[in-house]
Amino acid sequence: MPKSINQKAKLLYIQKFLLEETDENHSLTVNQIITKLAGYGINAERKSIYDDIETLRNFGLDVICTRSRSNSYFVGERSFQLPELKLLVDAVEASKFITGKKTMELIKKLEGCTSKYQAGSLHRQVIVKDRIKNMHESIYYNVDKLHQAIADKKQISFKYMEWTIDKDEKFRKNGIKYVENPCSLCWDNDNYYLISYNSKHKKNLHYRVDRMAEVTILDMACEGCEESESFDVVSHAQKHFGMYGGEETNVEMQFDKSLTGVVIDRFGKDVAIKKADDNNFIICVDVAVSPVFFGWLMSLGTKVKVLGPSWVKRELGKNCKKILNYYK
Repeated sequence: MPKSINQKAKLLYIQKFLLEETDENHSLTVNQIITKLAGYGINAERKSIYDDIETLRNFGLDVICTRSRSNSYFVGERSFQLPELKLLVDAVEASKFITGKKTMELIKKLEGCTSKYQAGSLHRQVIVKDRIKNMHESIYYNVDKLHQAIADKKQISFKYMEWTIDKDEKFRKNGIKYVENPCSLCWDNDNYYLISYNSKHKKNLHYRVDRMAEVTILDMACEGCEESESFDVVSHAQKHFGMYGGEETNVEMQFDKSLTGVVIDRFGKDVAIKKADDNNFIICVDVAVSPVFFGWLMSLGTKVKVLGPSWVKRELGKNCKKILNYYK
C-alpha cells in the first residue's frame, strides 16, 4: 500500500484519537481508527495499528484493550483524573482573582486533559455568570513580573488603585508610584496579595495584586534581603487576619471546645491546645492585632474570651462599645 504524505503523523493521530475520544465508557476499535486515519489521508493496515498502539504503551500511554469479537481500546490512567479536573475547575471558577474571560479559557484547557465526553461534564458544572470576578486581564502579566522580581531579588514600582463611591477606579496618592521590596505572593480569603518589605517603615506591608497597575521591575537590588530569605509566608498569613496589618503580639484566648475545628482551620494543626476544663481549651498564638482580628473574635460571640495581654482586652472592649453606641 503506497504511503501518503501524512504517513509520518500516523502515530500522533492515533494518540490524538485515543486521548480525545476514549475513556472508561467509550472506546475505539481498530476499524474505527483506520476510518479516522483515512479522513486525514492516511492509509493504514490492521497490523500497523496494533504495532502503533504497542508503541504508545511502551512510551507510557495507558492504552487498555477491551477484548471481544472486535477488540476496542481506550485510555485509562491520565495525568489528571476526572475528579481532579473537577476540583481544579471548581477552584478556577470560584476564584475572584481570575477574570470571567480567563476563567473560561483555563477551563477550556482543562477540558483538553480528558476525553470529549468527560469534558462535557466539566463544562456543565461551570457557573461563571454573575460571580464576582476581577476585570483586569493585565493581572496575569503582573503576577509573572512579581514572581520574577522575587526570584531576582529586585525592587518593583507600581501604582495602587481603589474604588470610588461612583464605582470608578482611581489611583491612590494621585498616581504616585510605590517602590517596594517584594518578598512573597500569598493567597488569602479569595484574594492574591503581594507581601513586601518596606525598608522605610522596617516592616512587611500587604498589597492586593488585582489593585496593582503599571508594575515595573527596577534595576535595584532588594533592601532587607535577609528578612526576605527568612520570611515564612505560612506563619505570616496565619497571624494576619484578612492580610490586615497590626501590632504583632502573643495573645492568650479561651475557646469553647465546639470551636476546635475553627481554631485548627485558622492557626493550623500544630497549634498548641491546652485543656482549661471539660468545656473549654486555651491557646497562645502570635497575631497581628487589628480590627479584622477583633471582627473575627466578635463573630464567635461568647464562645471565645481573650485572656491576655490586658491591652488587647481593652482594645477589644473599646471596639465592642463603639459598635454598641453606634446602634443606640
